[in-house]
Amino acid sequence: MERIQKTVETYLPRIVEERSIPSRFGEAISYALGGKGKRIRPFLFLQAFTMYSSREEKALPFACAIEAIHTYSLVHDDLPVMDDDDFRRGRLTAHRVYGEANALLVGDALLTVACELMTSTGKDFPPRTVQKAMEVVLKASGPEGMVGGQYLDLKGEGRKLELFQLEEIHRSKTGALITASLLSGGILGEAPEEDLEALRTYGEELGLLFQITDDLLDVVGDPEKTGKAGKKDAELGKSTYPGLLGIKGAREKAEERRLFAEKAAGKLGKKGKIFIELANFVYYRDR
Repeated sequence: MERIQKTVETYLPRIVEERSIPSRFGEAISYALGGKGKRIRPFLFLQAFTMYSSREEKALPFACAIEAIHTYSLVHDDLPVMDDDDFRRGRLTAHRVYGEANALLVGDALLTVACELMTSTGKDFPPRTVQKAMEVVLKASGPEGMVGGQYLDLKGEGRKLELFQLEEIHRSKTGALITASLLSGGILGEAPEEDLEALRTYGEELGLLFQITDDLLDVVGDPEKTGKAGKKDAELGKSTYPGLLGIKGAREKAEERRLFAEKAAGKLGKKGKIFIELANFVYYRDR
């Protein structure tokens, strides 16, 4: 995971360096992409891809496109009109440093560059395969996925939601892009259909597990480790897993999702071992 993290972080600066972008704006984009990111989504993509192909370097732009989409969502999510956060990835949020309008444009830029990066892999892989992988990522990023989940999240502020409503939000807001990272990697690597189904199920369970642990860290986590202010969900009046189930109940729900994720990964045989390890990493994480 550390190796892939370093590989991704070596590539990300090229997003600005290889384009004619006004200097201050390029600096803002680079700032948003920096910080102490976990890079879990490109890791998932590349792990799924390399189970079926050895051409990791050729797939790297696609992996970084997914990270660009995730970063754009964080930049927009942090804006005052959304969650109004001051810290992200251990430092001030993009709009606190570069202003709200510039941060909005940074997100716009990252989303469009992500499409460009994914399209660019068409010179190294069959165009139809690239198209299928792109369709999965873009659908997961839009109104039927991440953006739709963000809308439901905002709509739910100040209301006590039922558990099924909370899961609906997070299957879209958090889980959709996590699942798409795995699926698109498998698709680009030309994985068999039964493996794609196992990757899909694993991604859905991992996405919920990730969100439950995120909610727990917002309550009991150390801001020095998480890189963002704690107790933010409560301030915004959001329903959370600890809020609905209590800390003990949320931990039990996380354990349930971890076991479901491990079961799905087990269907991949020896190839799925690293995904079992990742589910444990997410379950026990402190940041």
